[in-house]
Amino acid sequence: MDAFLDKQASLTPMARGVMCNNETEAPYSGAYNEVLTQGSYLCKRCGLALFRGHSQFSAGCGWPSFDEMIPNAVTLMPDSDGLRTEIRCGRCEGHLGHVFTGEHFTQKNTRYCVNSLAIDFVNSDTVLDTEEAILAGGCFWGVEYYLSLLPGVLNVEVGYTGGTVEHPTYEDICRGSTGHYEAVRVLFDVEKTTYTNILKRFFEIHDPTQSSGQGPDIGHQYQSAVFYYNDEQKMELQALLKTLRDNGYDVVTHAFFVNPFWPAEDYHQHYYSKLDKIPYCHQPVMRFAQFKQ
Repeated sequence: MDAFLDKQASLTPMARGVMCNNETEAPYSGAYNEVLTQGSYLCKRCGLALFRGHSQFSAGCGWPSFDEMIPNAVTLMPDSDGLRTEIRCGRCEGHLGHVFTGEHFTQKNTRYCVNSLAIDFVNSDTVLDTEEAILAGGCFWGVEYYLSLLPGVLNVEVGYTGGTVEHPTYEDICRGSTGHYEAVRVLFDVEKTTYTNILKRFFEIHDPTQSSGQGPDIGHQYQSAVFYYNDEQKMELQALLKTLRDNGYDVVTHAFFVNPFWPAEDYHQHYYSKLDKIPYCHQPVMRFAQFKQ
């Protein structure tokens, strides 16, 4: 099996149950039941592109349905029930759902029935592979806004991570008792940008020297932190932190191994784009262009 970024540690317990324990989410309980006809759907555990939006259709079953996979992206195998055919990610082997034939929903006469908890949607019709960064740098509205502008970034989701409370709400976070940070989950095309590029921009759109929070937002949930997936990401982070410190920045950014990322409420997603405004507490500063690394 090819090497890949295994994102199992950042999955919520429900998503992990689906992808690792072959569980099934309740019908109509998840996202992606609306047919979009564009973009791509990725494996949530490893980031591989699995289905294109043009293959999606409405089967009225309560789960996202597709009549075609990206070649070699999905593996078929007999289900343990002896009746159905299970589908798994062709790379990380995460459980996706089941495939059915003979239903005549489309001309291809095939229905890949997929758990929405097992996939991510991105607005790209050509992406083949992705990786992910989880970052915290103050109010997640501003971090999401600026990182979304970076070439190669496919989607930025805001949420909560780093704490111990399951299913946290924004009200819980504001009380400051959950241990969670306001964070973002950045999906990026590996053919168009790198983890290091994402980190560089992250360190330029917030102040990594402020220990109390970010700008006027004070509190643990607003502190600077990077949540790394593996030793490679950790080493890239450490290299950039050393560069910043060697050039006079007293960086206080925390570094943690990833833990479950809980998506924030819908009204927080792409907040500034919805309002057609720009962030007030994040001011980009070019911290890497002026010195040799």
